[in-house]
Amino acid sequence: MENDIRLRRIHFRAWHRGTREADMMIGGFFDRYGTEWSEPDLQWFERLLDEDDVDVMAWAIGMQPVPAEYAGPLMDAMKKLDFIEIFE
Repeated sequence: MENDIRLRRIHFRAWHRGTREADMMIGGFFDRYGTEWSEPDLQWFERLLDEDDVDVMAWAIGMQPVPAEYAGPLMDAMKKLDFIEIFE
């Protein structure tokens, strides 16, 4: 039960970033991969949610170097951006 509350809180924070672009990138990333994450992965993502959207987005699209604390397989997955649905 406690984990359900935590996951709902993370989901809310991931989808309510302040801009539609950040919502889609960060929220979409959580929706695509979040159910597969281990406890350390969830902790990583919770720390990432404390960062500014512009920084997270810049890391994900390669406009800024990723800080060492966020570098690794989860950021590599975020950089693929294959979880963002494109509407035409």
